[in-house]
Amino acid sequence: MSLSEVPAIPFLLIIEADFSIINLLVRSALFMLKYYKAKINHSVYFTKCFISLYCKIVWRHNLKVMRSTNPHLAEPIDIEKDIKDSFSIHFLKEKAFDKVRVQRLAYHRIILITSGIGTLKIDEHIFKISSAELFLIAKGQVIAFQQGAEFTGYELSFGDCFWERAPQSANNCKAVLFNNTSANQSLRLTANDFQELNVLFQSLLGEYSKNAYINKLDAMAAYLKIIMIKIANVNIAISNAFESHENKIYQQFISLINEHYQTSHEVTDYAKLLGISVRKLTDVSKNSSGRGAKELINAHLITEAKRSLQFSARPIKEIAFELNFSSAEQFSHFFKKNVQISPKEYRAHFMIIGS
Repeated sequence: MSLSEVPAIPFLLIIEADFSIINLLVRSALFMLKYYKAKINHSVYFTKCFISLYCKIVWRHNLKVMRSTNPHLAEPIDIEKDIKDSFSIHFLKEKAFDKVRVQRLAYHRIILITSGIGTLKIDEHIFKISSAELFLIAKGQVIAFQQGAEFTGYELSFGDCFWERAPQSANNCKAVLFNNTSANQSLRLTANDFQELNVLFQSLLGEYSKNAYINKLDAMAAYLKIIMIKIANVNIAISNAFESHENKIYQQFISLINEHYQTSHEVTDYAKLLGISVRKLTDVSKNSSGRGAKELINAHLITEAKRSLQFSARPIKEIAFELNFSSAEQFSHFFKKNVQISPKEYRAHFMIIGS
């Protein structure tokens, strides 16, 4: 008899039972097998089966506890698959999500919503889906359409290597939109803006659907450049903030965080680099994003820490030093304060999912 031959119904009942009772029952079973081993053929094999079953029960119990106390760990995360030529565009009609699917993006993504209902979670933020709306999601972000969500519209994905085909004059548009996606994550469109973008997306899809020809990728990159310029203009019109002195400081601050997060965690360091006071930088951050300068620095550190814990096997001590923490203990304290669980527990969740 093997573990796979354990009756299904009793096993399901065991999984749902109280854990303390499960513990007692399995330990009792192991004792009886040992006591009566002379009367049971292949007793060693039976014991191994029960031990395996016991470990499986403990695993499920621990996972259940982790999920109940940490909602953000409720679903496993899929990594986006490779895309040919680092570019794709699709029109999705009434795309429905019967269950939550959490996905970490390996490419930048633009979603143009024609119509839709439900909610979309991006990292830790939840957005209501509505008609004539645009979502900008940077590579590395985690997205999840929630159960019951549905939308009709375009889904465009592109990698940095594909973007390099676009003329350099459009680089600033990409930087403005995707270097700080949290500030531009969702854009509500006017009727005119939506119509213009809809025509551009439709034209790009038509080009994408054609058979391969010389310079096809360059042609699609040109369309993408036009779309990005249009979206950047829409963003400026919505916020009217990109021309302000404060927002320029804010954009510089975000760029500096991306560049120096491994060496500097303090607001004073960034204020010196920008040539302004700590008070001024804090006020600028709150006015532009609703969060203080220290919150933005910590949020970036947590994002990078999560990525390292999920997608590398490096020791936690090594990750701590890479992120410029003086010790693994200091890093663990910082991580637990912001995520509510330790780095070890966070990594263990994804190891369990992948096993």
